[in-house]
Amino acid sequence: MRLTTFTDYGLRVLMRLAGAPDRALSTADLAAEFQVSRNHLAKVISALAGAGYLETRRGGGGGAMLARAPAEIRLGDVVACLEADQAIVECFSPGGAACTLTPHCRLKGRLAQAEAAFIADLNRSTLADCVYRPEGAWSAP
Repeated sequence: MRLTTFTDYGLRVLMRLAGAPDRALSTADLAAEFQVSRNHLAKVISALAGAGYLETRRGGGGGAMLARAPAEIRLGDVVACLEADQAIVECFSPGGAACTLTPHCRLKGRLAQAEAAFIADLNRSTLADCVYRPEGAWSAP
């Protein structure tokens, strides 16, 4: 399975914010740190905020922060949320019945099970397991 860039960026944002829980980080700062498009990252942050993973504030001292503790954010749930509009194959798309093997395909059920197992396996971990701090920002044990 391959995740979209959107989901990749979303996971990066969450991991980075988990590494600075007491500080709001701006979209511009995160985009510069990750060396990615600010506009694309703004959409990712908006989606994460809409799903309840982030709180955002505008203006001076504004930016994004985690809306809940990293230990309460399951990785599979995040991936499922950010990949919700991405069908694993065409026949999983809404109205996607253009496949000539439908309705006799025996692969679709197996792919659905594999996708569910992928998300379930990711849900065995939380954001707390993947906290990221830039080099030099690690606290001494």
